[in-house]
Amino acid sequence: MRRTTRLALVCCLVVGLAGCAGVGSTPTATDTQAPVTADATTTATPTATPEPVATPGSDYDTATVTISAENGTQVATVEAWVADDFGKRYTGLSETEALEPGQGMLFVHGQEGNHAYVMRNMDFPLDMVFIAENGTITTIHHAPLESDDDDLTQYSGRSKYVLEVPYGYTNETGVEVGDRVDIDR
Repeated sequence: MRRTTRLALVCCLVVGLAGCAGVGSTPTATDTQAPVTADATTTATPTATPEPVATPGSDYDTATVTISAENGTQVATVEAWVADDFGKRYTGLSETEALEPGQGMLFVHGQEGNHAYVMRNMDFPLDMVFIAENGTITTIHHAPLESDDDDLTQYSGRSKYVLEVPYGYTNETGVEVGDRVDIDR
């Protein structure tokens, strides 16, 4: 039996599958270099890597995300930061040490397609929940921490949205492929 619970979404970095051989999707960068800044009188130099923070910050919009079983029973709800542009999707929560219960992040892509996520520079493992444009969960991955940022595992699925939750959360709450996700922005 399922029970209502707070869904703590967690984020990681996004890599579009277009960079992988044989996959047709909208190209997205897979570059791992630090952002470069410059002004009119200096040459471009990499910016300093910021210290980890407890939350993604105030420059993110939020959304209420509700997951319901196929029979309509509500399984979980979370207040999530929304990563809806390339910069926010690429950075994700890689500069975040942890999230409070009931906090999370929702990745939003411009259109449904094959998308891949990696665990680059993450401090905690995740479950990754891929969601179709119609709100149906299509794939769930359990992603442990990576030991080598040079050889990252790609977790992919067909989606328009991706929720990342603490490792094992989907098992604990009974969130399954085929469940329905509603997003109130």
